[in-house]
Amino acid sequence: MWVTGLLAAAAVLTAPRWLPARVVALRGKVFEKVNGDDAITFPNSDVGPDRFQEVYGHPAANGRSRGAGLSDLFWYWLSPGPEVHQEHLEAGPRYEDVARTTRALLAGPGDALSATAARCAGRVLDEVVTGQVALVRLRDLMTPVWAEYFYELVFGEPCPREARDLIVGHADDVVTSLKCTGLRHPARRARLTRYLARRVAAGDVRRPLPASLSPAEQVHYLQGTFFNTAVVQMSEAMAHLLLALAQHPDVAARLGADERYFAHVLDETMRLYPLFGIAHRITTGDIALDERTTLPAGSVLCFSYPDYHATGYARPDVFDPDRWRDVQARTAHHIPFGVAANRPCPAWRLSPLALRGATAEVLRRVTLHSTVTHTRSLPSRGPCLLVRAGEPLPPRRLAVLGAFLRVRDRWEDVWRSVVQLVLGTVMVLHAHRLRLAGRYFDTHDTQGRPLRQEPPSTQEITE
Repeated sequence: MWVTGLLAAAAVLTAPRWLPARVVALRGKVFEKVNGDDAITFPNSDVGPDRFQEVYGHPAANGRSRGAGLSDLFWYWLSPGPEVHQEHLEAGPRYEDVARTTRALLAGPGDALSATAARCAGRVLDEVVTGQVALVRLRDLMTPVWAEYFYELVFGEPCPREARDLIVGHADDVVTSLKCTGLRHPARRARLTRYLARRVAAGDVRRPLPASLSPAEQVHYLQGTFFNTAVVQMSEAMAHLLLALAQHPDVAARLGADERYFAHVLDETMRLYPLFGIAHRITTGDIALDERTTLPAGSVLCFSYPDYHATGYARPDVFDPDRWRDVQARTAHHIPFGVAANRPCPAWRLSPLALRGATAEVLRRVTLHSTVTHTRSLPSRGPCLLVRAGEPLPPRRLAVLGAFLRVRDRWEDVWRSVVQLVLGTVMVLHAHRLRLAGRYFDTHDTQGRPLRQEPPSTQEITE
């Protein structure tokens, strides 16, 4: 009896080392089973990393949502309005109209885009760092920064607290459900929808919105593109960047003295911790790989950023910004903003400028310290100590706080992985039942036009 108890105690005490990885693997199997797509993931034995971008950029690899069970899941997580989200629109005039508007709203002088990010970061840090040290989660710290930033880009004025709270609540709900650490809350998202509807109706957006969209679609476009994807992705990018600096103080110190070094640090961060795990496309025509192998039209192609970014480098699992001194960007296995031939991220120019400005402001005000596990998905949201610049903590106190962070993170990872398994399964099943993308394309064409319903036959009427 005592042996059984001893084994049970050992299993519990060692759970942080073995349980999370097993639960994550099981969660992946559940997602794959429930989704039901016969998807092809790249790179693979037929398409290695040397041909990855060739297939990704193929003209026939341009379907986005129609015809893939994965789309039901992403539309579920990104609702409301994924049918007008720039990333999920099918190719055609409506996509081009929306893309032009997005580029116009993101445009501006580089110095101004960077300075705005620094100013927004400074305002949020003033609220958070009120003493010598603050314990934060980096993603939570950064979400209000980018909420303010993209509000200014869209409306051309400082962000009021009411709007910031709505944007932050919405973005947090989206990313929490994406990470499967919480369920989605449509009512919470609807509050931002109503706010944006009032602003759009009043003509407050500083650029004309896409004429191809209805008023309701224009609201959902703003909400999805700017106050969902832009805020979430920039918050994630900044959390990864700051956490890497917290765990590599030599890199952070060098960054402050060498502005050109920032590009290397950002490239290495986005290589090791890409914001996208999988990008899926649906083929709209056959893709001939060679004389024996063809990807038929309607195939679901999944492009794995982490797998691709891990090829072509010595010690790919090591964070080493100096590797970029000898790597040519055009030949590197590195696509932080997608591929140019297949709708790259519209913020590819803005993002490095804004991240540079915000990072410089953070490092000017605080030093960063963290001992937590750094993974690409970052479900922990990046626990970190912020110590006010010029007021260092005694080494012993810093060591104690670091030990606390490390132990807490390991045990949080145990219960969090179980939560992700349960909630992820629930949401995948719910998305599969709702069929948001499938039902949309049952009644609309690829340009969002309602499909004409054929009138019933005479026989159907008489029956």
